[in-house]
Amino acid sequence: MDGLIILIPLAAIVALIAAALLGQNILASETGDERMVDISDAVKQGASAYMNRQYRTILIVGVIITVIFAVVAMASRGSDGVLWWWTTVGFAVGALFSAISGYVGMNIAVRANVRVAQAARSSLTGALKIAFNGGAVAGLAVAGLALLGVAGFFYLFFVVFKISNPVEPLVGFAFGASLISLFARVGGGIYTKAADVGADLVGKVEAGIPEDDPRNPAVIADNVGDNVGDCAGMGADLFETYAVTAIGAVFLGFLLPHTGGVTSLVIYPLVLGAIAILASIIGVFFVRLGEDGNIMAALYRGVFASAILSVIGFGIATFAMFRDFDFNLLNSAGGWLNIFGASILGIVVTILIMFITEYYTSTRFSPVRRIADASVTGSATNIISGLAVGMQSTALPVIVLVIASFIAFQFAGLYGIAVAAVAMLSVTGMVVAMDTYGPITDNAGGIAEMSDLPEEVRQNTDALDAVGNTTKAVTKGYAIGSAALAALVLFADYSERLDLGESAFRLNDPIVLIGLLTGAMLPFLFSSFLMESVGKAAGSVIEEVRRQFRDIPGIMEGTARPEYGRAVDIVTQAALREMALPGIIAVVAPLIVGFLFGPLALGGLLIGVIASGLMMALMMSNGGGAWDNAKKYIEDGNLGGKGSEAHAASVVGDTVGDPYKDTAGPSINPLIKVINTVSLIFASMIASVGGILL
Repeated sequence: MDGLIILIPLAAIVALIAAALLGQNILASETGDERMVDISDAVKQGASAYMNRQYRTILIVGVIITVIFAVVAMASRGSDGVLWWWTTVGFAVGALFSAISGYVGMNIAVRANVRVAQAARSSLTGALKIAFNGGAVAGLAVAGLALLGVAGFFYLFFVVFKISNPVEPLVGFAFGASLISLFARVGGGIYTKAADVGADLVGKVEAGIPEDDPRNPAVIADNVGDNVGDCAGMGADLFETYAVTAIGAVFLGFLLPHTGGVTSLVIYPLVLGAIAILASIIGVFFVRLGEDGNIMAALYRGVFASAILSVIGFGIATFAMFRDFDFNLLNSAGGWLNIFGASILGIVVTILIMFITEYYTSTRFSPVRRIADASVTGSATNIISGLAVGMQSTALPVIVLVIASFIAFQFAGLYGIAVAAVAMLSVTGMVVAMDTYGPITDNAGGIAEMSDLPEEVRQNTDALDAVGNTTKAVTKGYAIGSAALAALVLFADYSERLDLGESAFRLNDPIVLIGLLTGAMLPFLFSSFLMESVGKAAGSVIEEVRRQFRDIPGIMEGTARPEYGRAVDIVTQAALREMALPGIIAVVAPLIVGFLFGPLALGGLLIGVIASGLMMALMMSNGGGAWDNAKKYIEDGNLGGKGSEAHAASVVGDTVGDPYKDTAGPSINPLIKVINTVSLIFASMIASVGGILL
């Protein structure tokens, strides 16, 4: 088994090497003329400055938590003290890897954008290749770092140091990854949407100038925001989802009664990750534009190739590892096919959720067109219709997750659900690639617009960007779905670790109900802070843009250069200032409930935050995506096109939807995971001293 374990980090290293080679190939591409490079450099410098300041701020929080863990470790004795020390190390490395994954996505995106714009001068095919490969660098790096961190630590604990409980310290790694992801999502989300909303309301609605117009003082901040929010934020988000899901499955395999410590149940999730990451490397080469010119089909071709190759590998690995396994340990009468079936189920869920999300957010389908039609009668009806679509979009994904969880449980109990969740991660590399592709093409379009490139170039970048809006929405749906299953696995870990029993969480128990209602409230409170933060920061941007239009003569005539740095500074300061409170809530809330009301109340809180958070995240992400594409649908010349009353109404709706889909909605994913991992780390302590009010 030791030999098998060492092969898993090697697969992760192969992915990192592949990412580096793709990155070198992109950097060797042409960058265009001096004007294009100047604009790209401004975006790159703004993104780097923000990321550096953000992580310096987060470092303070990380050091405080590391010190707290170290104090607990020194106060503990024997094996408990050793585990706390390793948990502390795991937290620090998980946080570091999460930060690196965010940096990688941002750094490649701000370098690929100008190269995509230059390639679009020659052909759509060449531009697509650079844009997707830029995303693939981020995708393979995120998946590679996550697998390397989890499998590397497990190898260290189990093989090198031979710790009796080699999975316990992994929870520290999961917590570090989740916490950094939460701050990256919150800070990046506030930044990108404050800049976007401010630029749109003054530029499009008040001044009547196009998107990405160089006369808009907030245009550089807007382009920077695409990278720090969708690239760095999503990279850190899916890094922690990957790591937390894998760790949750490994932890559950170790905790299940009568399974005998480190068995195939513990190693199997990591083997699936190694197979999937190799499949993703191969899948990158399947992304190519067909004769029909369908860009979305080209991207899906890579996803399906990765999924099919993963299925083949899963089947071989499952047979090899479980053909002689005693399935009575899982209370299952089946054999290795049951485990394989659970893994197939995870991939099916991934594909279904991606298509469901596309249905609710693409201009090709009725939900988006209903919002566009409602825009004809004004902003109010646009907003009403968008809210309705967002709420409706929760039904099908939840039904899919419910049915999948039920079937997976029938296959192999709680472990079957864990396997399905890990299998969902089989296309993480491709999903991050699709997500990062969006900001790259968006920035490429902005560079083409601001550089006054020929109309045919802008047509190519617009075609890429139109698909990018859909890919960003689809990947958010995937992230939310996988986060929900991961959270269920973490809750199972919590219950199994404390051995609370199957009937512990009864709704007629007021202690459980206290936790349940508190947990259900947290995503609403958390989201309200983020929405308010975006509103305040956007207001400051709006005032600054209006001031520059008023006080700097020649901006509208194009004879004077706006002060782009002022808007960048405003949103940077606002994002860093506003991200602290939501992060504190995520860490402190489960500890307060656990120590005041005990482990049953904390278990109720976990149930409540999972159920409420899943609905909120789906509604906000899908509703915001639908609002965005309803605006795009009108801008394509429908219902009066740009400048019409319907277009003005759709801009207002999109402005409401922006913090929904890019700030509050995606940030709920790491919120759920932070709360769960904090609960797992302190579960034993809460079980022994918690419930001081009872």
